[in-house]
Amino acid sequence: MTSFDKTILIIEDDEGLQSQLKWHFDDFDSTIVTASSLTEAIAAVRLYEPSVVIQDLGLPPDEEGVTEGFKCIREILSIRPSTKIIVLTGKNDHSNALRSIELGAFDFYLKPVDTDMLDKVVAQAFRLAKLEWENNQEIPDAEPIQGVITADTKMKNICRMVLKIASSNITATLLGESGTGKEVLARGIHSNSGQADQEFVAINCAAVPENLMESELFGYEKGAFTGAAKQTIGKIEQADGGTLFLDEIGDMPLQLQAKLLRFLQQRTIERVGGRKEIPVNLRIVCATNKDLDAMVKEGTFREDLYYRICEIEVKIPPLRDRGSDACLIANHLVDKHSQGYAKKSLKLSDDALVAINDYSWPGNIRELENKIKRALVLSDGKMISAFDLDLNINNEAPRADLINLKEARKHAEVSAITSALEISQQNVSAAAKLLGVTRPTLYDMMKKYNFTTDNN
Repeated sequence: MTSFDKTILIIEDDEGLQSQLKWHFDDFDSTIVTASSLTEAIAAVRLYEPSVVIQDLGLPPDEEGVTEGFKCIREILSIRPSTKIIVLTGKNDHSNALRSIELGAFDFYLKPVDTDMLDKVVAQAFRLAKLEWENNQEIPDAEPIQGVITADTKMKNICRMVLKIASSNITATLLGESGTGKEVLARGIHSNSGQADQEFVAINCAAVPENLMESELFGYEKGAFTGAAKQTIGKIEQADGGTLFLDEIGDMPLQLQAKLLRFLQQRTIERVGGRKEIPVNLRIVCATNKDLDAMVKEGTFREDLYYRICEIEVKIPPLRDRGSDACLIANHLVDKHSQGYAKKSLKLSDDALVAINDYSWPGNIRELENKIKRALVLSDGKMISAFDLDLNINNEAPRADLINLKEARKHAEVSAITSALEISQQNVSAAAKLLGVTRPTLYDMMKKYNFTTDNN
């Protein structure tokens, strides 16, 4: 296929509804094909390769059941896995609708049919189908995403995908271990989208206490609870017109998941303690280091929310699976942070580069950045060694300078401060508590060793 083909296959044994849908979608700038049974449907899929299928679950000879409908979904997707199937089902048939999603259907729509609403679902299905089709074409190297440093083919493909996602209104979820750069890619989606001149608002669902999460997201009215001295807008309203980044969405409480789902469906919110529905138009990008599919099966994450936020999933590889990227990023980080530590001429030694390349980086890019900052503080010469990075030193002889108690204390204090700031995500107050010192004392120590941090 040299160009994207907008073909809709309508699978419906009710001739009246089939005709109504065919007549309606004649104005949809698409080729319309119809089928009344499983056999006709499979023949049409093979012949026309439709991008979107609108299918009734009740097909002959099982018009009152779903056996034939489920079989139809399986066979269509076995022939053409990229097909977006929209299932039509009755109002009281929610469980079978969800079952069809599990089988691979794109979405479901409850009868009676509101064609205006169905238009939106079909348009979304076409957008995603086209996005996937474009991703499978031969595409020249894309401009890199700001903040992404890579020579790895997998990451280059992800950057291309991010640029395509940015040009659509697909709800994307970024999946990957902690520290792999999910927020950088989320910002890449925003900065390359039509909302680039509007706000990018981020919230870490794992960092906000459960009892405060609702008011953080939805805001609150004056007097809604003790301490609510004035009306306050939440992150969703703050991001109106722009992008809301829900980091670690796998940690969102179940009760709040239901309220988020309602917002995604209706695009209106009510502040805590309020009664007025407030329309909000924004883009949502989610991220998590958890297995959402497993959480759905365990009952700790809502299935319907999962399908809403994962219209497209971007799986980010860990740093250890990105070839030479660790060394590329390390060199960049040395250049980036050297000025802040008044060590402009520092370079990574050969043994440091070997150690960086051989290390597994369980904390990914975040861990690498912390190791580089530590090395910039500790290095005495013009080269950063593997020892300065605290990598692969178990079998090395002890350094002579560490026999000196003053130097040993310096290394111990720098290592402890680095670890505390890493655990507290650069929050100085939290790091001071972890270290068992006061906040002013920690500031003095950070100044002594030329530490910098963006958070106070």
